[in-house]
Amino acid sequence: MAAVIGSDLEKVPGIVSAVVGRPGASPAYVRLPDAVHYAASTMKVAALVAAYRLDLDKPVPVRATFASAQPGAPEFELAGPADDNDDAVWDRLGESVPLRWLARRMIVRSSNLATNLVLGEVGLPAVAEVWRAAGATASIVGRGIDDAAARTAGITNQVTARDLAALMSALALGASGGHPIAGPAACAEMLDVLCAQEYREDLSAGLPAGTRIATKNGCVTGVRHGAGVVFPGDAPPYTVVVCTTTPLPDEDACRLIAQISAEAWAERATLP
Repeated sequence: MAAVIGSDLEKVPGIVSAVVGRPGASPAYVRLPDAVHYAASTMKVAALVAAYRLDLDKPVPVRATFASAQPGAPEFELAGPADDNDDAVWDRLGESVPLRWLARRMIVRSSNLATNLVLGEVGLPAVAEVWRAAGATASIVGRGIDDAAARTAGITNQVTARDLAALMSALALGASGGHPIAGPAACAEMLDVLCAQEYREDLSAGLPAGTRIATKNGCVTGVRHGAGVVFPGDAPPYTVVVCTTTPLPDEDACRLIAQISAEAWAERATLP
């Protein structure tokens, strides 16, 4: 693993950050853990936790227009299902659905419409409180998806690998009552939702088939991240986070993340 996180990554253009370690322990391996990256869809994990602090049975009207995070800006509208990952949420336009269902679609299919609906229910300050409770210091969810006015004004969503590792670790510890980010039952359910995530081209690709991993990834042009907690059958759980901001083609970034994930798996029994 040291070879991958060390000298091999020096050859990769751009910024590659990595954190590997046991939840609740000092990281076993780090590389540029505090470099700031555009969050892409990894910010949805913090929104998930914020949702699980509310009444998950609350009905939420499904709409496609939202208030901008930029004061004074008009409402913005998501383009439609062709620019999203989940037709199921768009099929419910004009109806009301449970917050729990939206939170799940936000993760398992990375639905942007579900994400904005969840953010509208929980509020951005509640998401900031989740980051704080996890021990994160630099990660921010400042706006919803495709809020162009806020983006133009410099309002952004950002993460670091260290903060994502802290958030994922908090969920793993919380499931056994070892972290106050949420109750044990809520943390266990959130881990199950993250385990059901359907996009498996990065961290999951570096693991043996069938390995349980609670994970969320994210990508936009030039950005590919993966954050997860791996639950081996023969070793304690461990957290692995890789954030890449590089000119690599996305498939190459996925292979790089999978390689780091495979190296972490190979040392799963000896991680301190």
